[in-house]
Amino acid sequence: MYSDTSLITSVGPLHADCASSDDRPAGLPTSSSTLPSLVVQMFQHARLDDSHTLGHVGTGPGYGDALACRRLGDQQVTSMDVDPYLVDAARARLDDMGLHPAVLHVDATGDLPGTFDRIVATVSVRPIPASWLAALKPGGRLVTTIAGTSLLVTAEKTEDGGATGRVEWDRAGFMHARHGADYPPRLAALLATAREHDGDDISTGRYPVVHVTEAWDLSSMLDIVAPGIEHQFDEDDKQRMALMAHADGSWARATAHADEAPQVHQSGPRRLWDLLDEVRAYWLTNGELPVRGAKVFVKPDGSTYLARGKWRAKL
Repeated sequence: MYSDTSLITSVGPLHADCASSDDRPAGLPTSSSTLPSLVVQMFQHARLDDSHTLGHVGTGPGYGDALACRRLGDQQVTSMDVDPYLVDAARARLDDMGLHPAVLHVDATGDLPGTFDRIVATVSVRPIPASWLAALKPGGRLVTTIAGTSLLVTAEKTEDGGATGRVEWDRAGFMHARHGADYPPRLAALLATAREHDGDDISTGRYPVVHVTEAWDLSSMLDIVAPGIEHQFDEDDKQRMALMAHADGSWARATAHADEAPQVHQSGPRRLWDLLDEVRAYWLTNGELPVRGAKVFVKPDGSTYLARGKWRAKL
């Protein structure tokens, strides 16, 4: 269960290991092989010591577990993934290398199999599962990413069973943790409505059309303010078009030539493009977005709060 682009495994019974060259699977990918340097980066943030035990959430192809075993030794590494095929395949690859960590089929959003000095997640979560805090030893360190954002969080366990830390300046994005073989349905129908229909509210936007998901800090800040928005972006020689949709029925479409002010159509209970413009206005007014570098406070139940200066947010 990784992000990035290679060795993608698609939703359903078809895995890349078993696919033929003429297979054309549909749906969302549910795992992929992460950029190796990003895996290394996640473990660097864990500050591993020779004596530490590691719980790695998101086995994927097993590459990260091979690194962890070389660093700590087999007996100190436990790897977990919700996909039984990935678990079996990774275990076999590691066995071929003479490495034998515990590689387990586990829904890691529930109880974890043991306690650990370090927990590193190469899947994204929101909120941080309370079970991870329970499985972290006193003074232990957690490294994870927040679903829907590129926010990389490090936190150390506190005496009350919670954790405190920070949003690191590094950026990282991983696939969302899931509970079964597939993700919930997405908002394709509502995005199609946004593409084709006039909105209840038609206006001229303040700022040019932007590809939100490619603007990592902007996207992360928006998802903290208004989580769960899905995006599409199209561009050709004549026009840029950005679509937004949310499960509450809200949608927006902004179209413009190049960097001109866009025509904006919005409908539903919220004005999604207005929320985006509010974030952009904050950025221009203050010179940066507060979410990167924010302090992180996690309660024992997983409730997570961010703070930087006067800015506050709850995940």
